[in-house]
Amino acid sequence: MKRVPIVAGNWKMHKTPAEAVDFVSRLKSLLAEYSAVECVVIPPYVALPGVQAELEGTAIKVGAQDVHHEDKGAFTGCVAANMLVGLVEYVVIGHSETRQYLNVTDELVNKKVKQALKFGLKPIIALGENLEQRESGQAEKVCRSQLVAAFNEIPADALPNIVIAYEPIWAIGTGRNAEAGMVNDLLGGTIRGTLAELYGSQAAQAMRIQYGGSVKPANMVEYMSQPDIDGALVGGASLELDSFKDLVRLTLQAKA
Repeated sequence: MKRVPIVAGNWKMHKTPAEAVDFVSRLKSLLAEYSAVECVVIPPYVALPGVQAELEGTAIKVGAQDVHHEDKGAFTGCVAANMLVGLVEYVVIGHSETRQYLNVTDELVNKKVKQALKFGLKPIIALGENLEQRESGQAEKVCRSQLVAAFNEIPADALPNIVIAYEPIWAIGTGRNAEAGMVNDLLGGTIRGTLAELYGSQAAQAMRIQYGGSVKPANMVEYMSQPDIDGALVGGASLELDSFKDLVRLTLQAKA
């Protein structure tokens, strides 16, 4: 089944509003010829209005780095889904750093996914094992558990609006890469297999699944050449213009 590749740059806590707008103002011309790859930039919240305005009318999509699971309330420092409407198309949910630093549990991931869908936002659901779990042979079990929890009571008709990002925690920002064949086997076996159990094989094959974890131009083709890897959720390598362009260019090259 043909799936549109998707490359998303998660900027984390980098770039001021002015820096972010300047970056995308130059990025949009660099990516114009690669429209066959869906491109997403995910800046800090404070940069979203400026970035969205700068990219309006282009093919580049905008995402947010997280969302709260309630409509509104006394949640200092948090952002509700309805506040993101009109600013973003995508929202990352369950990134390992939010699980680690903000105490986001599997249950909260599910609530956030439902909240995003309620307001017409497209979740990028992140999941993955840590080093201890990988070395003890628990990677598949952990990913399956996180996946089942995230999709609890999510209807099948919502699946076309959801992207999954497999990000082994031990490979994020460490320079240590997960072997491409191993990633492909886990995506095609554990993740698509679990989705097939939940929603059927056709729905599982239609889902787009990204890889995230020290992805850079030097290893992009290796990952994107794998049939079950549909793109990448990229951190540091998405912060430079030429690097971002190369990530997208190489994805198109590999998937063509």
